[in-house]
Amino acid sequence: MKIGDDNMNSQKKFKELLKENGLKATTQRIAILEMLSSNPGKHLTAEEIYDCVRQDYPEIGLATVYRTIQLLSELGLIEKLILDDGYLRYEIGTSSKGDLGHHHHHLICLHCGKIDTFQDDLLENLESRIKEIMGFDVVDHEVKLYGHCKQCRGEK
Repeated sequence: MKIGDDNMNSQKKFKELLKENGLKATTQRIAILEMLSSNPGKHLTAEEIYDCVRQDYPEIGLATVYRTIQLLSELGLIEKLILDDGYLRYEIGTSSKGDLGHHHHHLICLHCGKIDTFQDDLLENLESRIKEIMGFDVVDHEVKLYGHCKQCRGEK
């Protein structure tokens, strides 16, 4: 995977996002954002991000990747995920994609550990009722659904 291949539009967008958040648009920051953006639906550990980015930028260090991930996470440009497998995982944040609403939900197979994403936001009605009844304005949520994927269901 070549991080820089025909990604001029995403590079420009990420540079603007970083500058809007008061950060320099460093090569490392752009590379990590591009790599996560080009791997939608993958939930990568810091080490996996490091391995991918290092292919194009061999001089990058693991400590730099950890610091950059922490910073980008604090800004909401990438999201931390805890998917009950003992690893902290990351994916591109909703603000990086230009989404103003909620992000996708995670479907976790209890048998094989596969993680799928589900894009439909079925909780909007619930959020409206919560606001109506409780006066509480939900701005985000995270849903993890546990079960068995199609392949594992076929094995049983």
